[in-house]
Amino acid sequence: MNTDDALLDEFVDFLLRAKTKPEMASRLHAILTPAELRELPKRLKITRLLQEGLTQREVAKRLGVGIATVTRGAKALQEFPEKR
Repeated sequence: MNTDDALLDEFVDFLLRAKTKPEMASRLHAILTPAELRELPKRLKITRLLQEGLTQREVAKRLGVGIATVTRGAKALQEFPEKR
């Protein structure tokens, strides 16, 4: 395991120690910037809109994000196709 993988593993363990929703939110606020906190829900919204059948261009326009961001969401859906 390289250093980046080890740090990601440590980050995931840190989040998994949260026992409640408020505790998880607190942990996220402690380690992410306000901009990162705004982007995460937007990423989830991208995958939901794609699942609803909107095109990548429609999603990008609706959410005011770049097409590359939407394409990343589309690739994630291919890897994890379960509905949320």
